[in-house]
Amino acid sequence: MKIVLSGANGYIGKNLIHELKNSGHDILFINRELLSDVSCLMEIISGMNVVIHLAGAPILCRWTKAKKDEILKSRIGPTGKIVQAINQLPPEFRPQKFISASAIGIYSPGSYHTEESSSLADGFAADVVRQWENASANLSGSVRKVIFRIAPVIGQDAQIIKQLLPLFKLGLGGRIGSGTQAFPFVHIQDVAQAVLWAIENQHVQGIYNLVAPESITNSEFTKAISEALNRPAFFTVPAFVLRFIYGEAASLLLQSPVVFPGRLLDLGFRFKYPDIKCALSEICIK
Repeated sequence: MKIVLSGANGYIGKNLIHELKNSGHDILFINRELLSDVSCLMEIISGMNVVIHLAGAPILCRWTKAKKDEILKSRIGPTGKIVQAINQLPPEFRPQKFISASAIGIYSPGSYHTEESSSLADGFAADVVRQWENASANLSGSVRKVIFRIAPVIGQDAQIIKQLLPLFKLGLGGRIGSGTQAFPFVHIQDVAQAVLWAIENQHVQGIYNLVAPESITNSEFTKAISEALNRPAFFTVPAFVLRFIYGEAASLLLQSPVVFPGRLLDLGFRFKYPDIKCALSEICIK
């Protein structure tokens, strides 16, 4: 298939490109500077089979007013422009499928959620996700839309792993805050395979929770890394330290929803890394 991709330089994008090429798909990239130009987007998208939209500024940072504006604009504006470009194309030149990244941050923390959940969170992060998803609400009905609400992604080159593993290897690892908060996760290879699955199965459309089936807490995650590396993990990062570093954004680390990938499993998708033990066995192999 002919596929056009935004966000190719991000962690998910780089890994997805590898999988797409291995599967024989042709890939065209949308440069960041073109995401605000509807005419250019129409030229790029015309005649393509699938549009994959991953672009967006990192959200785990101190949320100054400028950063909040950047996070919002990097998601909502480009999504709206891509949808506008698709809708303005003649029907015979439109893609058959539009696949967009989203996030599990839309769900209320501390509760259990499937795709049918109506218990949504308040606050900046959840509002970003709502506006992000709403930006594609006007997509032509002739184009199948897939939205993946993605959990924090782990893998050998994921930022969270690159930051944590050196500490754990030195015996300085530990839980974050109370450790009782949920720790939803998904392995990068499962993310790439889920997108490939959505591309190659024509019937797939709608919202999917892209998160490993196993539900764990932050303490359980800490214990799993400690056991995988055979290192102690006695330390704790107090909540007040995270709030001092990240301010309002510390909530991303201290409060999380429990999320289940019900629709993916019901439709036959199988995770290669369904639990934290097997995910870390691949990540900690180096």
